[in-house]
Amino acid sequence: MSLILAGTYRLPAENVAELKAHVAEVVAATRQEPGCLEYAHAEDATEPGLMRFFEIWRSQEDLDAHFGMPHMAVWRAAGNRLGVTDRRLTAYDIAGQRQL
Repeated sequence: MSLILAGTYRLPAENVAELKAHVAEVVAATRQEPGCLEYAHAEDATEPGLMRFFEIWRSQEDLDAHFGMPHMAVWRAAGNRLGVTDRRLTAYDIAGQRQL
């Protein structure tokens, strides 16, 4: 079953520019992973330091493999160094979909 991940995290606004270089790298690497159908990551338009992400994965197994990728360890280390806090992540099982 496919799943959607949606979430947010916060970091000091003065660290966003430095984090964005890491965001670009992790997004590019993740989009090449087997089972990654969508991977988006951006700063909130009205709240500096609030980052939002949205992912679609073909299966839980693909997502589990993603969490173990080497670029994810680098990503987590960068986030910790730059003060990432208040991580919130929700997974949604996809029962069906349709175009609107």
